[in-house]
Amino acid sequence: MNFLETIFTRLRAASRSPVLREARDGQLTAVTGGEFLALVTAARGFLRERGVQKGERCAILAANSIRWAAMELAIMAEGGIVVPLYSRQAMQELVRMLKDSSASLICCGDQTLRETLNSSWPEASASFLFDEIFRDIANGETEFPPPLPLSDEQTIAIIYTSGTSGEPKGVMLTAGNFNFILGATAARLDLLTEHGATERVFHYLPFCFAASTIGLLTFLSRDSIVTISTDLTKLGDEMKLAAPDYFMNVPALLERVRASVENQFNKWGGIRQTIFQRGREAWLRQRDGHSGLTDSIWLGLASALFFAAIRRKIAPNLKALICGSAPLSVETQLFFFMLGIPVLQVYGLTETTAICTMDDPHDAEPGRVGPAIDGIEMKLGANDEILVRGPNIFAGYWNRPQATQDALRDSWFHTGDQGEVNRTGKWRITGRIKNLIVLASGHNVAPEPIEELLARKIPGAQHAFVVGNARPFLSVVLTGDINCDVHAVIEEINSQLPHYRRIRAFHLHKEPFTVGDGMLTANGKLKRDVITEWLASEIEQMYQSAESRDPGVGGRASAVKPA
Repeated sequence: MNFLETIFTRLRAASRSPVLREARDGQLTAVTGGEFLALVTAARGFLRERGVQKGERCAILAANSIRWAAMELAIMAEGGIVVPLYSRQAMQELVRMLKDSSASLICCGDQTLRETLNSSWPEASASFLFDEIFRDIANGETEFPPPLPLSDEQTIAIIYTSGTSGEPKGVMLTAGNFNFILGATAARLDLLTEHGATERVFHYLPFCFAASTIGLLTFLSRDSIVTISTDLTKLGDEMKLAAPDYFMNVPALLERVRASVENQFNKWGGIRQTIFQRGREAWLRQRDGHSGLTDSIWLGLASALFFAAIRRKIAPNLKALICGSAPLSVETQLFFFMLGIPVLQVYGLTETTAICTMDDPHDAEPGRVGPAIDGIEMKLGANDEILVRGPNIFAGYWNRPQATQDALRDSWFHTGDQGEVNRTGKWRITGRIKNLIVLASGHNVAPEPIEELLARKIPGAQHAFVVGNARPFLSVVLTGDINCDVHAVIEEINSQLPHYRRIRAFHLHKEPFTVGDGMLTANGKLKRDVITEWLASEIEQMYQSAESRDPGVGGRASAVKPA
């Protein structure tokens, strides 16, 4: 039984039970398994009316919704290839992907999206609104046609990479890829929930991303009730409505939650701040096996007065949080562990069907992303590059044979990520090879850990963008409404770093980078080449200013100068 057959079987079994809900305007709107299958069947009928054939690309351009999920299943069930797109991405980038995929059909979530698409690309393929696609929904139907047969080699999705450098590439994922990964994710989630219990899941990550799609399909194959977020500005309220057992995250949200809690205690000050801080310090010492005589008192007070209350405010029923897409700081992971909410990390790329490693809920090590899942091989290559092979590896890049050949060499997929693995097989991700900064001194520096540290330590910083390739020292561009002594914070950070990784100059750029201005990828990663070109004059001025003030700036730890 393939993954689609598993999902259809589960939906039929839950024909009168809720399986999906949308959170809108403080209310939950649910569909049962039978109602959801009726939506899928209506979409399949529409695709047949339009004459969609096996292997044709069908794009989905919409925000998350129940109908989005039904559309994806319908395309796969009819033998088509899903091309999921991010509705908030710059339209010129979306048009490039649509042209590249040669999508014969574009499914739009709303009229505004379709009008914007048609005005940007008058020659666009046929586009239809969800309202048109789901117009004929059967009422009271109890029998739904099974999905068409799928071979393991059949491509069922083309998911475009985020494109941090160069043009995004269409990653071809097969039914075999999905079958393998969904089996692995379901097995891991079994460790989080009681046998036979219906699990509640909250889902806010855009379905167009590989990890989000894998999450959605995994949940649909299980005894789950999935609440879909429809307004990212109301995540806190929607989480309370969903009351989830767990949900998927990106590090940025967890960092914001932690910062919000810490800022609140800093504002209160006094005895509350003291109890919280002493309690946290006591918890950390206890974790490290170095508890003092008074630690149990401070930890008991903090737990009774604050830790449980914070956990309830975030989501009262949380058993765990799942986090991926970028490295999560150890401090933030430990913060949630302290509250009694394990944060389980996942590592993978679109090319690996989203997943290579997953934390074991009973053996998670903060700062690491867990071991390779069963059936996947991982090793280190040149420059500590992570190499992967297994049933999760993609079939190739759409219409890019040379790029495919470059990525798949000697039976291994070359991830471009740098990492290291410990004796227990748990992996840590340390950076991207193509992002490495090579200083004039010959030192190689991965910018990501420094950027993460700067963004966390400088209040108000939205992004930190470290530069320095072929330069004598590192500098940083900071975005956001920053109102602090940046010089002092960088001096403190520098004191913890070797000389070649220290920041010698900085430039403040108030406007944050966004997806809309083309500085960020669809999933929020820095487009380094684009930013470097856009801010070329500012970066050059920053270096000239720093070097004119102190010609020896490249070798002196104290020479941090605002540009």
